[in-house]
Amino acid sequence: MSRLFSPLTLRGTTFRNRVWVAPMCQYSSEFGFPNDWHLAHLGGLARGGSGLVMQEATAVTRGGRISPADAGIWHDEQADAWERIALFVRSQGAVPGIQLAHAGRKASTEQPWVGDGYVSIEQGGWETVGPSPVPFGDWPAPKELSTDEILGLVRSFADAARRARGAGYVVAEIHGAHGYLLHQFLSPLANHRTDDYGGDLEGRSRFLVQVVDAVREVWPEDQPLFVRLSATDWAPGGWDVEETVELSRRLASHGVDLIDVTSGGLVPGARVEVEPGYQVPFARAVREGSALPVSAVGLIVAPEQADQILVNEAADAVMLARELLRNPHWPWTAARALGDQVPWPPQYIGAQRRQ
Repeated sequence: MSRLFSPLTLRGTTFRNRVWVAPMCQYSSEFGFPNDWHLAHLGGLARGGSGLVMQEATAVTRGGRISPADAGIWHDEQADAWERIALFVRSQGAVPGIQLAHAGRKASTEQPWVGDGYVSIEQGGWETVGPSPVPFGDWPAPKELSTDEILGLVRSFADAARRARGAGYVVAEIHGAHGYLLHQFLSPLANHRTDDYGGDLEGRSRFLVQVVDAVREVWPEDQPLFVRLSATDWAPGGWDVEETVELSRRLASHGVDLIDVTSGGLVPGARVEVEPGYQVPFARAVREGSALPVSAVGLIVAPEQADQILVNEAADAVMLARELLRNPHWPWTAARALGDQVPWPPQYIGAQRRQ
């Protein structure tokens, strides 16, 4: 059996393989609620053989959505609506995961097929918040969060995790990457605070650590907790790999089970050196520096490439995004290429090529 299709166990959860679905926003919710699109999208990825299906960034507050059409889990009725999706994902042999998020100063934006601009209050948007009144590019400056508001958001993350647990999700991931709120606190390019939530690494990471502690407290002991981190801002003076490693080392003592390593997103127009597997070295650095398991993501498209990342011990799992949109059954294709046997849904057996 290839490394890619070997199982992985974290706490009391075993993933059938190491082909994992990266969280991908669908911008198709209404008032944060999922619909049939989400069932078909996430259910199809589970049916296609992936080991973990990580749901898109799901806002912990109404104002934490990236766009007015983004997913949410800030009240119980939303959790009830997500339950059938988590149940179906599990019925297909995959582990359902949910990414808990707040967009901060990058909230209140258009759906990507409409544009990439800010949605004003007059257009149905809302005032954004952040660690400091530092705008994202030429967007309006966010309102600086007070200490009491920060602590309120910590509770919002915990409440969202409690709802997700009740809806049947097995993995929770805290989104601390791609320039969203928790990442904004981490980076000195967005965080100019002089109180306990700014300054050095300990101060800038305080909010994230408090969120981790609050979520871990309500998340079942036998279920994994992930954190997604951007390893670098790709910008001078910004968040970097060394700080990512140091923070990951600290998170290991706060009950985090895996770091989902990505990069960028904090500043518009950053020059990113993109090539196949371009973020894998970041994953390796975090894995070796923190002793935590990690997942790698970013232009991982070929079965042999994905397997070699694991064989080389650069990561413990790989996250795929666009490649799974192009082919939700990529795990079946990859298994065939690597000489592995994986189960297909019985309804599809008639199409299975005999080895």
